[in-house]
Amino acid sequence: RWLEAAAVTRHGVSSRHDLSVVRRRLLVSGTVQGVGYRWVCRRVAGAAGVTGWACNLSDGRVEVVLEGPHDAVAEVEAWCRVGPRDAFVAAVDADVEPPEGLRDFVVR
Repeated sequence: RWLEAAAVTRHGVSSRHDLSVVRRRLLVSGTVQGVGYRWVCRRVAGAAGVTGWACNLSDGRVEVVLEGPHDAVAEVEAWCRVGPRDAFVAAVDADVEPPEGLRDFVVR
């Protein structure tokens, strides 16, 4: 529902993105497990040219790591703060980390 607004080129990265690579770790709380959050996040990240991963935590949160161009990561992070239709995102704690050079986005 949110992704459609992104301008994406044939290479999967919006032409408006800053090319400097950043990494963000997000801890997403609310109703975010059992609603397709990780799988839709993977699709949104892939379309934006962002790598990383998403996994469920035992406390009910979802942990998301995003790496890519600054603007692309910001775009996916903005989606993470809303989530898919059946999710309710109560809060997102975000930290900046040094990039590791991830090559894909996976669901763990």
